[in-house]
Amino acid sequence: MNRPARLVTAALTASAALLLTACGSGGGADSSTDKIKGVDQVASSTPSASASAASDVERPEVTLPASFQVTFDGWTNSDAKLQAVMDDGKERLLGTYAAIIKQDPQADAVTFYNEGAALTTAQEWVKGLVDEDLTLIGKGQVFDPQVRISADGSGTLFYCVDEGEGSTKNLKTGEVTDTPSDEAYVLYQTKLSKSDDGVWRTTTVESTRGGCK
Repeated sequence: MNRPARLVTAALTASAALLLTACGSGGGADSSTDKIKGVDQVASSTPSASASAASDVERPEVTLPASFQVTFDGWTNSDAKLQAVMDDGKERLLGTYAAIIKQDPQADAVTFYNEGAALTTAQEWVKGLVDEDLTLIGKGQVFDPQVRISADGSGTLFYCVDEGEGSTKNLKTGEVTDTPSDEAYVLYQTKLSKSDDGVWRTTTVESTRGGCK
């Protein structure tokens, strides 16, 4: 597993890959150890609607500019409870991308959809990119979601991200750095906790480059 601190260092010192892997993510002792099946292809789809309206809580609006778009494939589940986990997990990912583009580590979606270790490292990672004047451009594809709710009530959400068409751009110099093809596919393993207000907030994230090949 790649630790967020290592990904931050790579992004800031090498200014190389897009490194969407670390977006708002934080590993921890209680991070998921579940297994995920292999993935051998990528498909794209039109982005689904906003996060689940399962509760009456007003969720922050998350929008991305035309310069950076993310598509989600197969992001539906016939079980409404599992769909709620997927919806809030999706908004967490999009919210962190949006925070980088808006250059705001304290963005509402970041603080709303993350807590604990995930919140701390999300803000630190966004700030690191902001300090280096980096933003995101291009495309990302998220696919093969796998979700469950454990007996203890916690949620587990796995998914893959294809970063191959994504890049970082230096806002001052205009320099664009593409994601290396051998680092394009990333497996996310996330754990979520349902709050009293009905929101599934991410508590830990681990990621593995090449885990979706």
